[in-house]
Amino acid sequence: MGERETLGLEAIRLLAHPLRQRIEREMRKGPVSSTSLAQALGESTGLTSYHLRQLAKHGFVEEVPGHGKGRERWWRFVPKDRRFPERSEQTPEMRAVLDEVMQRQFGADLAAFAAATVKDEQGPWAGAFPFSMGTIDVTPEELRQFFEDYIALLYKYKRPGGQASPGARTMQTRFFAYPEPEPDN
Repeated sequence: MGERETLGLEAIRLLAHPLRQRIEREMRKGPVSSTSLAQALGESTGLTSYHLRQLAKHGFVEEVPGHGKGRERWWRFVPKDRRFPERSEQTPEMRAVLDEVMQRQFGADLAAFAAATVKDEQGPWAGAFPFSMGTIDVTPEELRQFFEDYIALLYKYKRPGGQASPGARTMQTRFFAYPEPEPDN
């Protein structure tokens, strides 16, 4: 597993920016320059360069030594086990930022999942998108352990850039748990 880091408000705000989220997704494919990133995202090189520097300032990306020529700089994503503070430890401001980010992200994730499941896939990927709903009866500590087990399982299947098995595709995974509503009496 990667080094664990609990994010503060400034880092959460930095990552909450929609363009930076797109940059992060693009960088998970491999190193980028501001020019290659701008082309991939349909943005200007000045804008991508600015956002790369902001992400680097907070340790989310780093320069790839010896990869660029002249003034060209190449960047790579820095993998870590990044976590948000537990809800009980969040300030009201942090909670508001996270709530907005999560609401936007969950909506985008559900739309992407729905689009993927109706796409007419062929070959080995046809029907290969698992979906599960379930319930568990756990204490807060057991739920924390369940989450840690889930994170460990994700890391078991992570492959460093370029080391994926032939035919592998990047799959988005999501985990969230919430209490079942109390019955009305």
